[in-house]
Amino acid sequence: MTNDLLSLSTNEFIGGIETVAPRFDSASYPQQNLPADDWTLLTKAGVLLPTLPKEYGGRDDHAEMCEVVEKLSEWNLPLGMYVTVISAVALRPIVLWADEEAKREVLPAYAGGDPMIAGFASTEPGCGSAMSAMTTTFEEVEGGYRIRGRKHWQAFSISAHWWLVSAKNETRDRREYGYFIVKRSEGFRTLRPYEPLGLKVIDYGLNEIDAVVPRHRRIAADGRTLRPMVEMLMASRAMMAAMGCGFLRRISREAHAYAERRRIGPGPQSAIRFVRYRLAAIDASYTVCSALNHHLRTALNMKDEMIGSFPAVQAIKTVATERMLSSAHHYQQLVGGEGYRSGSPTNISAQAFLDARVYTIFDGTNDLLSQQLTEYCLARTDGRALSRFLAEWPLTASAVTAHGLDLNFLDRDLRQEHLVLAGRAIAYAFAIGRVMRWAAETGADPRAARTAIEFLKADIAGVATEFELLSAGVLGGPTLN
Repeated sequence: MTNDLLSLSTNEFIGGIETVAPRFDSASYPQQNLPADDWTLLTKAGVLLPTLPKEYGGRDDHAEMCEVVEKLSEWNLPLGMYVTVISAVALRPIVLWADEEAKREVLPAYAGGDPMIAGFASTEPGCGSAMSAMTTTFEEVEGGYRIRGRKHWQAFSISAHWWLVSAKNETRDRREYGYFIVKRSEGFRTLRPYEPLGLKVIDYGLNEIDAVVPRHRRIAADGRTLRPMVEMLMASRAMMAAMGCGFLRRISREAHAYAERRRIGPGPQSAIRFVRYRLAAIDASYTVCSALNHHLRTALNMKDEMIGSFPAVQAIKTVATERMLSSAHHYQQLVGGEGYRSGSPTNISAQAFLDARVYTIFDGTNDLLSQQLTEYCLARTDGRALSRFLAEWPLTASAVTAHGLDLNFLDRDLRQEHLVLAGRAIAYAFAIGRVMRWAAETGADPRAARTAIEFLKADIAGVATEFELLSAGVLGGPTLN
């Protein structure tokens, strides 16, 4: 069946995904690990084909990768993450950097209709975002490498057939990082399953690795720094825009329908002005994610190295995931007590909030990514004030100029807490520019774009207020004035 999918046009191919996606509607689909038969249904529909090169039976299309995830996320947000982890996190590095022998061994299995699953094992107990502290080790042995250690919170901890595993080799005077393709049967086992609050279709747990892999299954990546790992996470972070776009399309549609249907006194809930404000906030978030998704599809390329897009990806991930969570909260508030009910027949807000909550944490917490974004900019100011740099930087200049953004509050000695907040402001300015570009290039409703930009400007003003709070000494000790 998958061979027939290779000759389809993009519209025909995506049409097939749109046909199967409603079967996983989060309003009725069980909150459980995805059964193998359902994964088979999705693989036969071709959800992994855009990731794979044509010589290995794929469609090899960046824009289709984005659109598949967007369409799935509209019906079931965790399912969008499910496909993203396998395609953008686990398989993409193999496609880009693995030895040809390793590609021939692994990739064809993902072009067929069999329910093959792949994961990326990086995070460890006692080692979250500081991956330099990982304790999983590798050493050269006869015929290949031995990898030993523990990993946890890996998507597909119990079910993945293949793994991309990060490890470290450290001696007294040298540290080297390595990335290896490991088959579960070679020595990857689950010690204990975890129970997440949301994303129930994905299984998580604590894993132990003691495996020997052949030499050709080491990924060709620079082992001197963790830069390759950062690159490997770029695609999934960027894909938050596609997930957010699909998810918020659904949330906007359902929130409006609920507010029109629910009666408050003589009229619908939607007649209440603050309800209309909440709906406007949801719609603005959908607009922002639509613009970020447009940037993902047209300005980025997951088929190539993405490290040069580091600042854009950091901004996309933080803004998109904030918008997802805030909109899920608005929706739940509109629904009231019924929105706290799991499996409610009138809405999906309880599950939507649980599923969206983790997005600001996974793939690097938003606080960490925001700080890194500020540090990236500061390293390139060349003696200029940060506000001036942002007024000239291609990723924010259009927003600063067109909307007269006042970012002068950033021009000060930035301590760690300021770095996090400043990164948010920079990301919001970036998002304003993407909304402007999206509106100009797609002919979108200019009123929707203006509203979204006003919400983003309010977010920047909120960061400025938080700077004032810090100056008032809310952390204790002397003020910074």
